[in-house]
Amino acid sequence: MMTKMESEQRIIRLQTELRAKGIDGALIIYPIDVYYFTGTRQNATLWVPADGNPLLLVRKSYSRAVKESLIEDTRPFPSSKEFPALFPDSVRKVGITFDIVPVQQYNYYAKMLPGREFVDISGSNRELRSVKSTWELERMRESGARLSEVFTQIPSFLKAGMREIDLAAEFECRLRRAGSEGYVRMRAFNQELFQGLAVSATADQPGFFDGAVTGRGLSPASPHGASLEVIEPNSPVLMDFTGIFQGYIVDMTRIFAIGTLSPEFLHAFDTALSIQRYLVDNLKPGAICEELFAKSLEMAEAAGLGGNYMGAPGENAKFVGHGVGLELDEFPVLAQGFKMPLQAGQTIAIEPKFVIPGQGVIGIENTFAVTRGGGEKLTPLADDIVFL
Repeated sequence: MMTKMESEQRIIRLQTELRAKGIDGALIIYPIDVYYFTGTRQNATLWVPADGNPLLLVRKSYSRAVKESLIEDTRPFPSSKEFPALFPDSVRKVGITFDIVPVQQYNYYAKMLPGREFVDISGSNRELRSVKSTWELERMRESGARLSEVFTQIPSFLKAGMREIDLAAEFECRLRRAGSEGYVRMRAFNQELFQGLAVSATADQPGFFDGAVTGRGLSPASPHGASLEVIEPNSPVLMDFTGIFQGYIVDMTRIFAIGTLSPEFLHAFDTALSIQRYLVDNLKPGAICEELFAKSLEMAEAAGLGGNYMGAPGENAKFVGHGVGLELDEFPVLAQGFKMPLQAGQTIAIEPKFVIPGQGVIGIENTFAVTRGGGEKLTPLADDIVFL
């Protein structure tokens, strides 16, 4: 469980940011943000004044929140008439995360707090959460070790002739038995993911998911991930899964093959490893995210694979790494247009992948922590293709 010191340090960092921007306090409404600051993911709203003690107002379950919450002043959510009295007249500017809070919720709080100015603190919140504490990094190392252990079991059940969905189900069953929580939380609108991908024949299918690989899925209503197609020999089998333990996500991909792979695939895989190696060597504080992505694209193009990099030709994703933590799509992003410098303690899933239309997908993915010496690998499993 989260420690009280963790919660207090996170609150202090938020308050420092609020004061620097002249904001009187923040209303934290989104559940995983509430958890990040309080240690409980109950239906609650957190008020963090720029100065003073925070207040957690719980709708349900209050009895559980009292046991879990690290906020001293935890109380039931008041009535609409009582709510305004909690905010002194000196509170004029209120921060809220516009990136995720529904309009209905915004209108609800604006109505209860008339005359206040609501300002967006989405960027500040995401930047604050992107830098992991020592405690968080330990949780992520544990997640990486446990996910890696499940990956080592794949050769015992991957067989030619099994369907993608059967491979996914077997892996997911073992992952759940290992204690993975399954909630792949994502902040981006219109994105969703069911634990991960087990794809081979359908790996090159384009789709809505903002990544290099989508898969066909099971229906137009579920157009992502494993399908009913049979896994054939001499074709790459891409296993791209998340492990979530104590809320913290790590993301990794490994390639398996029953038989052999063509020289084209092996060349693409070697290129993916070279890109990963370069990026890991440069995952240092101060490195500019978009410059790292640009260099990775340059390396893909030099290998004759620029059009296949990070997606099917014409549908290429414009990133090669994404922040992970309590959500799958955290800051920072190694992406075109993302000019932020890296900071020590940020955690990033790096995933150089190549889509060969009509043939399949190949690549690698690991989760790393940014350090002064380069990326620390949090998913401790060999990167090699596993041939069966």
